[in-house]
Amino acid sequence: MTFFRTRTPYASDNPSAFAPRQVLLAHAALADPKLGRLRHDQRAARPALEVAGAAEATTRVWIDAWRLGLEGQVYRAVIPARGFGLDLSFAARSAPLLQGANGVSRKGREDSEASYYYSRPGLAVSGSIERGAGAETVTGRAWLDHEWSSQYMASGAAGWDWIGINLDDGGALMAFRMRGKDGGVLYAGGTLMRADGQAEALAPGDIEFSALRQWRSPRTGTSYPVAMRVRTKDSTWRIEPLFDDQELDSRSSTATIYWEGAVRVFREGRGAGLAGKGYLELTGYWRQMRL
Repeated sequence: MTFFRTRTPYASDNPSAFAPRQVLLAHAALADPKLGRLRHDQRAARPALEVAGAAEATTRVWIDAWRLGLEGQVYRAVIPARGFGLDLSFAARSAPLLQGANGVSRKGREDSEASYYYSRPGLAVSGSIERGAGAETVTGRAWLDHEWSSQYMASGAAGWDWIGINLDDGGALMAFRMRGKDGGVLYAGGTLMRADGQAEALAPGDIEFSALRQWRSPRTGTSYPVAMRVRTKDSTWRIEPLFDDQELDSRSSTATIYWEGAVRVFREGRGAGLAGKGYLELTGYWRQMRL
């Protein structure tokens, strides 16, 4: 589940409660191997009259009945989507993981090409998921990201590849690359948190993404590198999708189509084998991303 808040180009001095100074957007998806594709839904609204809104002092955002909030050290999400529903709690076991340099994550060479960014890996999940045949109780681990900026992408960027992985040993891995319009790499970064909680920031030269296998969408004709090899300094990881068809069509909200889905992660070389689970995000393959 993802909530977005964005500023609009309209005048902000209109005193009306309906003035569209900002817009809230939300995506929710369930990677369902039994179905073989994503169940997904989306929402969009202007923050007015408590129909939608976002707090600034804490994590609390909502669009109609879709809600995500933080109470103490527990996040609670309620997403009554079309075709499925989520009612989940996420308990934090450790302090936020600051990405980049003390929470400032560079996305390009220019100082303005950066975001404030922290993660909450290893969240303990409990709750229920509904897929049209009654609710089923679930437990597991989750990952939460919170990121904000005035400018996210360099002007020459077409999109990005990103992974967020809960490692089985208790550690975590975040890595990304910003891709240029020519297919080259404009910038890369990430963080490797070891099992003892010690985190190491990864510089652009520490990270390399390479495609192992492409999947072509039967709906859009877009090809995505759904299986990847990611090198992070002294380790190499193989990213394999839970299943291939995890394309998300969000044209009615964020006006784009991208691939975002559940993956398994395997360590290669020394200590080879299944190492964790997480998410892979692939944007800018359908069309250049415009934020």
